[in-house]
Amino acid sequence: MNKKLTHKVQLVKGKTLIVTVDISKSKHMGYYRCPDGSEAKPFEFPNNRSGFDQFWGRIYKAMKTHRLKEVVFGFESTGPYAESLIHYLRKKPIHLVQVNSMHSKRVKELQGNSPNKTDRKDPKVIADIIELGHALSLIIPEGSAAELRRLSQARERSMKRRTALFNQLQHIICLVFPEFLHLMKDIKKKSALYLLRNFPTPKDILEYDFESMVDSLRKISRGKVDRKRIQALYVAAKETIGIDQGEEGLAFEITGIIQTIDVTDHFIKGLEEKMSGHLKQIPYNRSILSIKGIGEVTAAGLIGEVGDFRQYKTVSEITKLAGLDLFEISSGKHQGSRRISKRGRPFLRKLLYCMAVHMVCPVGIMRQTYQRYLDRGMVKMKALVAIARKLLRIIFALVRDQSEYVHGYAKTQNVLKEAA
Repeated sequence: MNKKLTHKVQLVKGKTLIVTVDISKSKHMGYYRCPDGSEAKPFEFPNNRSGFDQFWGRIYKAMKTHRLKEVVFGFESTGPYAESLIHYLRKKPIHLVQVNSMHSKRVKELQGNSPNKTDRKDPKVIADIIELGHALSLIIPEGSAAELRRLSQARERSMKRRTALFNQLQHIICLVFPEFLHLMKDIKKKSALYLLRNFPTPKDILEYDFESMVDSLRKISRGKVDRKRIQALYVAAKETIGIDQGEEGLAFEITGIIQTIDVTDHFIKGLEEKMSGHLKQIPYNRSILSIKGIGEVTAAGLIGEVGDFRQYKTVSEITKLAGLDLFEISSGKHQGSRRISKRGRPFLRKLLYCMAVHMVCPVGIMRQTYQRYLDRGMVKMKALVAIARKLLRIIFALVRDQSEYVHGYAKTQNVLKEAA
């Protein structure tokens, strides 16, 4: 079986100028190196339009002076501070690459045989890594893919805020009415939120008519909260061990938290609607959505994190981007176990892991494959990682071939071969 492997691309040639920048919040440190070894002293430039123009003017002048034809621009992955400069330079005739911060941490001692780390040394270290051929290609999402990245990241932040709000709510309920958490086990449910929104304290529950409460909760919960449980709620409210000092302040905070949760839920719903709209603008969205178990939100997150699946030549490039590439540490008689590197985009890795968990449920399309991995002796976590890697290969193949997923395709092909 032929297997495509990722090959290193020799970025630095005889007519290539290496340009690197150490990124910071207000001022960046620039540097360039020519093929003959001549270099510029690291120089500062501000993180604004005039600073960028000044930086590019200096690079362009160096190209003309040394009669160079190509520019490779590299930087260390450092969060949001580099994005403005990247989007400025992507319109210029240069090749953009990025360097893993773990690499620069290890290579820095090659400069002067010293562990010294300064803003003036860092861009030189980045240039060394690029010369060694260990830079990573940078694919910048554009159009709808760029919108999906921003929207999916905003949704992820909002989900984290929502979880934190529910944790705060649970802590306060433990003070006011701890028995509530035993009777209404999931405070995220509509029935629990209805009670907390309208009756934040045990006293409020006792003052409300029992029959009216039964009717209201029967409608909201669609019959899941029965009369017996509501009766137990009234008994618990009467015999609660919750504190009654400062109760008014705690009730006011409960109301405020629930209002904030409602606003956050509305915001998340709006984000998901926008994600759905932009997902429809992606030509290959049907290829990903054809896999049973992958919804629009997950597909939008995948495309946002990867950028454009079609710009990658092999699936191993995306596997590394997700930090799902395998490694081992072995020496002599010691044989290390294989693990994932976790050096890619953490949100992409989280999406793939959640997809894997969903795919191995009793009705999931990967259930039998997962069970086969477990029968071989794999621990559950490793089996899930294997499923995540397999899903990524399937998605890459579907997008590459512009096709849709057919469940049981391999078995059908085997039956046809046997019949022939």
